[in-house]
Amino acid sequence: MARFPVTALRSVDLGTPDVDGSVRFYCDVWGLTLVTRAAGIVYLRATGSDHHVVALYESERPELGAVTFRVASADDLASLAAGAVAEGAQLIHGPAPNDAPDGGVVLAVRGPEGGILRFVHGDISHAPEPSRGDRPERLAHVNLNSTDVDRSAAFYERALGFRLTDRSKAMAFVRCNSDHHAVVIADARVNGLNHVAFLMPSLEAVMRGSGRMIDAGFPIAWGVGRHGPGDNVFSYFIDPVGTVIEYTAEVLQVDDSYVVRGPDHWVWPPGRTDQWGIAPPKADHVKAAQLSVRYAAP
Repeated sequence: MARFPVTALRSVDLGTPDVDGSVRFYCDVWGLTLVTRAAGIVYLRATGSDHHVVALYESERPELGAVTFRVASADDLASLAAGAVAEGAQLIHGPAPNDAPDGGVVLAVRGPEGGILRFVHGDISHAPEPSRGDRPERLAHVNLNSTDVDRSAAFYERALGFRLTDRSKAMAFVRCNSDHHAVVIADARVNGLNHVAFLMPSLEAVMRGSGRMIDAGFPIAWGVGRHGPGDNVFSYFIDPVGTVIEYTAEVLQVDDSYVVRGPDHWVWPPGRTDQWGIAPPKADHVKAAQLSVRYAAP
C-alpha cells in the first residue's frame, strides 16, 4: 500500500454550551470514558488506544474546534505544514512540543474552509480496554460540510496526502489508511461539521448501542442502515446540544487496487436511502442539525 504521511483520524474538539451536561451524555450514555480535565477542556476516550477521541470545551453554541490526525513520523509534520500552506491553509503553530495532556509533537493549521486541523506524532496512548460489546472503539470518520466539495477533497489529497476513494453526487470520500474513508466532505451551503462517526466493534454493537440510546431518551435520527460508499452500517443520533453523531461498524477495508467510483455508480432507487432499503428518509430536523454546527471562529 502507498505510504500515507497521515495515518489515522484520532480525535475531535467539540464546543458545547453545557460542558457538564455533554460530559454526562458522552460518558453515561454514548459510551466514552473520562481521561482528564485540563485548562477548561475535558478529554474523553473510547476503548481503543487513543489518548482521547473527544475533547469538550465551553462555547456559546455548538461548534467544531478542531480535527486531530496522527502522522507517521515527526519529519512528516514539516512537510504537511508546507503542503497545507501551499494549498491555501494558514499555519497556526508548530511543529512544536504539545503542552496538552496527549503530549507528543503537534502542528496546527486552519484549512481553506476555516476549520482547524491538528497533526500529532508521539502522542500518549492507552492500553486498549477489553471489548465491552456496545462501546465505541475509536473514531471512524468525520464528515465535514463544504461549499466546494471538489476543492476541499483536492486539499486533502494535494496538501495532506490522502487519497480519494469514492465520489457520490453529494460527497467525496478520502482515506489515509485501509479504512475506506477517514474524512467525508459533503456538499452544503455552509462550511462546518456534518457529523462525527464512532466505530463500534460489530453490527451487534451498533444495535445494542442504539438500544441504550433509545432507553436514555435519544431516538434514532436516521437508520439503522448500510451505506453505499464504505459499505458501513450506520445509526445516527443528535446529542443534547444538537451535534449529529453516528455509531458505525464494518467499514470497508481497501488497498491500492480499489477502483474509485463516481456519482453515476452511487445511485439508489427512488425512496431508498441505504443498501438494505430499511432506513427511512432523513427527517428535516436531522438535515438541519447536520448544517448547524460551524467551525470555531478565529
